[in-house]
Amino acid sequence: MTRILLTGFEPFGGSAVNPSWQAVSLVAADPPPGLTVTAARLSCVFGTALDELRAEVERTDPEVVVCVGEAGGRPDVTVERVAINVNDARIPDNAGRQPVDGPVVEGGPAAYFATLPVKACVAAVRAAGIPASVSQTAGTFVCNHVFYGLAHLIATERPALRGGFVHVPYLPEQVVDRAEPSLPAATVAEALRAIAITAATTGADLRSAEGATR
Repeated sequence: MTRILLTGFEPFGGSAVNPSWQAVSLVAADPPPGLTVTAARLSCVFGTALDELRAEVERTDPEVVVCVGEAGGRPDVTVERVAINVNDARIPDNAGRQPVDGPVVEGGPAAYFATLPVKACVAAVRAAGIPASVSQTAGTFVCNHVFYGLAHLIATERPALRGGFVHVPYLPEQVVDRAEPSLPAATVAEALRAIAITAATTGADLRSAEGATR
């Protein structure tokens, strides 16, 4: 049984729900065969979220960590390729913090690549009939903060751990009054199951064209 930690976030920005937490909760309640899945909800707060992530990693001792966050406006499930060492918040977090141009980790590298098989994960989600793509940016808000913090933990303390970040669209109930893309929580959960299986069973990533021109 491969131990997998999935994290989602609490609601933020005035929303009553967060699709990341709804989806990872569904996966933990009905995990794929062969996987032991733990779900943890992180605060949408700089610093605090990383403390919570570290505590969950220490508590569950996972072999794979997939952190999940909301990316409103994106139409598909996006597997992140790179985390950058910068906090630059356009809006305050849930504690009112709004860091600008500061590092996630003082003295850390400029960036880290995910240690998940990113392209294979995207292919697995598409094979399940769900739209997915590789993303080249996790933004500069708390999602990237957590992604970089996870990658730094792997690089400096847990080299055997595999980890990365996935962004998911709004839920339908979040966009009933505006024309923006969305996916149901159950569909996102199926995508995360495909990603979890692929992360647990795939070594070398695919070589396929998933780059961006803008």
